[in-house]
Amino acid sequence: MRAGSGSSRAVGVVRSSAGILTLFALGYAYVAGGAADGFNPFDYFGYFTNLTSLCTALILIATGLLRLRDRTVPPWLATARAASVTCMLIVALVYKVLVPGTGSAPPWVSFFLHELLPAALALDWLCIGDPPRLPWRTLWLVLPYPALWVAVVLVRGATDGWVPYGFLLPSHGAGSIALHLVALFGALILAGSLVWLASRFAGFASRGDRPSRGIRTA
Repeated sequence: MRAGSGSSRAVGVVRSSAGILTLFALGYAYVAGGAADGFNPFDYFGYFTNLTSLCTALILIATGLLRLRDRTVPPWLATARAASVTCMLIVALVYKVLVPGTGSAPPWVSFFLHELLPAALALDWLCIGDPPRLPWRTLWLVLPYPALWVAVVLVRGATDGWVPYGFLLPSHGAGSIALHLVALFGALILAGSLVWLASRFAGFASRGDRPSRGIRTA
């Protein structure tokens, strides 16, 4: 998308700033909790919330800088942004349904990462109107990252006994874990379908400003 207007640059500033604020929140929580829990980045970013927020922050900064420079967002980055929005919706859902509470994170960090950031990402995706119309055949791309995360967590749970969330504890049994994972991946596909569907609407931007090349509608 090429839109050299002030509004386009404002979107770039807001997205980049949101990404930087997310990095600050993650860094603050890491340092604040390090004294009590130990400064172990493998444990800290073993939490789906933290790792997904980190990836989302980098995507926000990248897309924001492209908007500021009046550059076209490449198709792979647009798809990565869609997947990150999908995963952050799952972060909010899991927080509300399965693991409410702040845990060891400061309350404001927990609120920001679990509630404010997912809501802001959803509103950005719906209202700004600049995502390309994503082909349905690419919907499966929401799966590899969460599937890899689950695989690593299950291996860690079976070896060193560490899991980020109680519902993944090996002591609950394979059946319980499998049911939770089936439900979560079902919710992931549903959330991804909504994100892909929303890419077909212009939001507050005119359709003439939306990307028409690079990704074709399926």
